Amino acid sequence: MGCDQDIQALALAVIQTEMQAVAGLAARIDEQFVSACRLLLACKGRVVVTGMGKSGHIAGKIAATLASTGTPAFFVHPGEASHGDLGMITRQDVVLALSNSGETEEILTILPIIKRLGVPLIALTGNPDSALARFSSVHINVAVEQEACPLGLAPTASTTAALVMGDALAVSLLETKGFTRDDFALSHPGGSLGKRLLLQVNDIMHRGSEVPVVADTVLVSDALLEMTGKKLGMTAVIDGEGRVAGIFTDGDLRRMLEKNLDVHATRIAEVMTGPCKVIDVDMLAAEAMQIMESKKINALLVVDSQQKLLGALNMHDLLRAGIV
Repeated sequence: MGCDQDIQALALAVIQTEMQAVAGLAARIDEQFVSACRLLLACKGRVVVTGMGKSGHIAGKIAATLASTGTPAFFVHPGEASHGDLGMITRQDVVLALSNSGETEEILTILPIIKRLGVPLIALTGNPDSALARFSSVHINVAVEQEACPLGLAPTASTTAALVMGDALAVSLLETKGFTRDDFALSHPGGSLGKRLLLQVNDIMHRGSEVPVVADTVLVSDALLEMTGKKLGMTAVIDGEGRVAGIFTDGDLRRMLEKNLDVHATRIAEVMTGPCKVIDVDMLAAEAMQIMESKKINALLVVDSQQKLLGALNMHDLLRAGIV
């Protein structure tokens, strides 16, 4: 067994080799890369990504990245393709094939069918002179000087290079199409980004009897009882018509006490924050968070078009919902 320093040196050598492989890709962002992007942008169907073995695993990840960033795509196993799965490819599609050697038998077997369909073929290979490169509509060279595997056998640097080039294609398409954070969230509703971008105030606000509220004619002492009972650190203040006149928070209480005002003799209307910032139920929770941060406040009142109180939202609600 090698010593700890030997193990560390081996690991660092792998990282260095793969870094060099990725750095070498910069020179391959050329007219061929642009042509591949143009084919993908013009695709009226889906991008069919294929690869065998380790390249197949990379192809699956590239397909997933494309699909999640606005370019419909799916993976087809080349071995299964010649046994029926080729029926998944239509004339409206584009095929993206990965093979480091460019001579993968399973992919070459299905090339005639792809050509007969008239489907554009983009090839990512490490061999520009290979059959796959020659028969492709566009070839992107992802060759590496050496694999990180000291035996030169296990695909390591070559698969990393292919993956990075796939990411370069996906992100270039994303930017060119004007794909937005909202678009991304729509395809990731279960993720944290989806929560941040799709959750509305109506989904997480307090409502009904949970919301502390007092009339603008009451004393501060009455408002404090309401605040204490509802435990939101504030209370809404409404006028005689039921419209929101303001808000009274812990901060307002501190400022009042600094002025030595008597809570049993001061009306809430004299010390509340009013008019106050209000929001509507259809606002995105992420927008509400941005308002709280910009205004340096911890709570917002939710109102309807007539300024009638519908609910309340505070920073703790946003934290529980995973927005922050």
